[in-house]
Parts: sequence; C-alpha cells; structure tokens
Amino acid sequence: MNIAILGDGGWGTALGLVLHRNGHRVRMWGPFEEYTRSVIATRENKKFLPGVVIPAEIEWTSDKAHAVDGAGVVVLAVPSRFYKQVTKDFAALIKPGMLVVSVAKGLDKETHRRLTEIAEEHLNVSPVAALSGPSHAEEVARGVPTAVVIACADHDRAVALQDVFNGASFRVYTSADVIGVELGGALKNVIAVAAGISDGIGFGDNTKAALITRGLAEVTRLGIARGGQAETFAGLSGIGDLIVTCASKLSRNRGVGERLGKGEKLSEIMSGMEQVAEGIWTCRAALDLANELGVEVPITEQVVAIVHDHRDPREAVQALMSRDPKRE
Repeated sequence: MNIAILGDGGWGTALGLVLHRNGHRVRMWGPFEEYTRSVIATRENKKFLPGVVIPAEIEWTSDKAHAVDGAGVVVLAVPSRFYKQVTKDFAALIKPGMLVVSVAKGLDKETHRRLTEIAEEHLNVSPVAALSGPSHAEEVARGVPTAVVIACADHDRAVALQDVFNGASFRVYTSADVIGVELGGALKNVIAVAAGISDGIGFGDNTKAALITRGLAEVTRLGIARGGQAETFAGLSGIGDLIVTCASKLSRNRGVGERLGKGEKLSEIMSGMEQVAEGIWTCRAALDLANELGVEVPITEQVVAIVHDHRDPREAVQALMSRDPKRE
C-alpha cells in the first residue's frame, strides 16, 4: 500500500520505518525543503531521530500534492500546535477513500478539541482513526517490541489500519473508544511533566508512584466526563502510556519537568530543544477543558501554575499535599 506520513519528526519517522518493514511504500512529508534535502542526502533524520539509518526506499518530500498522491493511508504525525494549519493546508489534497489516522498526542489549544475532531473538520474525512500507546520513537525505530492501540468509530477501518501497522515488533490492538484513546495519549504528557518535576526536586519512588496513580485518576475523571470509557484508561493508551512517559529517561515531557524541578527557566529549556514536549502545550488546554466540564484536576492545575505562571515547584507540591483529606 502507498502510505503518506505528514510530519518529519521522530515519531513520524519511526512509524515510517515500521510501515516500510511491513512491506508498504512510504512517503514522508516535511515542511522545510532544505531539511528534507539533508535527510535525503544523509539518510538520517539528525534533528529528530539521530543515529537511525533511513532506507533509500522511504521517500522524502516537501511537496504537499506529491506527498499524498496515490496514498491509500495518510498518517497525521504533526505536533499539536501546528496540527490545525497543516490539516487546512492539505484539505484540498485528501481524496475520498483515503484512510486517515492521527498519531499526534495533544489538544487544540484554542478549542480544547481532540485532534481527530480537527482533522475531520478540515479534511472532510470521517471517521479519522487515532493511534496511541506506550511507544518511544527511539525504541520503535530500532524494532524494540511495542504494543499500541488504534481507535476508530468505524470498526472495519480500525481493522484495516491494524493490518497495515501490525508487524513483527509492532503489535496493534483495536478499540472503538476514540475519545478515551486520544485523551489518554494527550493528558498523560501533563502528568509526565509533573513526574519530571518530582525527579528534578529530588523526590523518590514514593512520590513518583503517587503521581502516576493519582494522575491516572485525574486523567480518567476528565476522560469519562468528555465521553471516554473508564476501561480504556486501564489499557495501553491510558496506564501503559502514562507509565512509560512518567518513568523513562527517553521521555521529553518528563525531561523538561526534571529541568524545571531543578530550577531552570522554561524559556531556556525550550530554546535548546529541537523536539516537542507536548505536555507543555497541552496542560493549559487540559485545565481549561476540565474547568468547562467541572472536573477536578489538581496535578494539572499545579503543572500549569509552574509552567505558565512561574510558580515555585516546591510551593506546588505543598499545595497538592495540603489539600483536604478524602477517600481514594
């Protein structure tokens, strides 16, 4: 099958390698022609996935029309803050019959909508599927065994995409709960920033375990209020993704949080990063969404206070620990 991947970051590149190993013809699109030429020349995505050789059969282009020409599957691998504009840019190029799957993890910062909702509106394709789960690009690219979930309102599309992505080292499950799968993937990044802040302050395993479990409760509450199913958050796109993102040294969200916990300024951290830490951009939208739905999200609230309002991390911890006692 011909597959177009929109987005030349580490995750899009890793999925391109998965799909190439599965025998598909992969065409990667990136917005900057000069960088695309660099990848073609070196066969390496040095900014976003250094050290991984990209086979010559995987094509790279900055031409939008060429990127999706003849594609049976279109993979949206664009960071959340660029997602709306990119889907608008490709709106006239997506043809009826193309299967569209979103693999980005975030929320629209203005409307707080899920990214598949944005894609369906701009691309005039419905339903758009979502792929999520515990899956560091660095490990997926190297063929480390990984399991994820593809969610779609149309079961036949979910199964078709499962067949496209499923491979020897990349196991894919299906789900009908698009809301739960997407929100699990988006909201866990916020909790991972909190986990990193804990690491940076110098707290231990007790604190990390508390943040993961109470973070899961928070993510589940908000997900259910938005229409997701409780059991989804006990699966790969919920607790699975939360664990790996909060605990791993590969996690950019945890890493940014760690540096914040050590006292670094966010502007200094972000100025030196090529890759995206989605939790930094998602936390405000998540808090706004929670306020709209009347859902209590104390960890998210403190992450926003640290990231956007410059609150001292230790004050945020004290605010969490001094909340009124209650039942679990």
